[in-house]
Amino acid sequence: MDDTLVDFLKMKKNSVLAAVRAMIKAGLKMSEDEAFEKIFAIYEKHGWEDQKAFQRLLHKKSGRVDYKILAHGIIAYRKEKAARLALHDGVRETLNALKEKKLKLGIVTDAPKLQAYTRLVGLGIEDYFDVVVCFEDTNAHKPDALPFNKALSLLGAKAGEVLFVGDWLDRDIIGAAKVGMHTAWAKYGDEEKKPREGIRPEFVLESFRDLLKIV
Repeated sequence: MDDTLVDFLKMKKNSVLAAVRAMIKAGLKMSEDEAFEKIFAIYEKHGWEDQKAFQRLLHKKSGRVDYKILAHGIIAYRKEKAARLALHDGVRETLNALKEKKLKLGIVTDAPKLQAYTRLVGLGIEDYFDVVVCFEDTNAHKPDALPFNKALSLLGAKAGEVLFVGDWLDRDIIGAAKVGMHTAWAKYGDEEKKPREGIRPEFVLESFRDLLKIV
C-alpha cells in the first residue's frame, strides 16, 4: 500500500517538516535538520506508524514533554498530512482497468488497520480491494510468511496464481517470493531505493501503469 499505491514517504517527510517548524516556532530549541533527523530515527526504531514520535523527541531533548509544543507539532502534522495524502500517478486508472479484467485485488500491509483504512478511505480506493491484510491480522511483519499466506487464504488463491507488487525489496519481494508468489518491484515507490544483489523480482515497474503490460 504505502509507496506502492500511496505516495507515503513524500507525505511523511512533508508532514514531519511542518510539525518540526511548528514546534520550533512554539519553543523547541533544536534546528530543523536535527529535529527532522531525530524524528525519522525514532520512526526507524519504533515503526513508521508510531504515534508517540514527537513525545519521544521532546522527552529525549529535555526529560519531559511540553504539551504546548507537542500540540503545535501534532496539529501542523495532521494539517499537512491531509493536504499531502495522494496516490502515485496512474494508480486509480490502473485499478479500474484491473477490476474490469475481473481480477481479485488484495493488500498486505504492515500498517495497523485504522491507519491503513484511513488512507484507503481518504483516497477513495477502499472498494477496489477484496482483501486487506493488516498487522493485527497476523501480528507479524513482512517478510514473515504469515501475512502473505493470510492473504492467499482470504483470496482463495494459490501462490503461483498471484502477482505481488511492492516497493520494499527486503520485505515485499523477499516475503512474497518465499511463499511462491510472482513478484513485481515498484521501483518508483522510493527514489532512494536501489536494486539489491541477490534480490531479483520477476518484473520491475517504473510506474504503477506498467502492471497493465504484465497482467
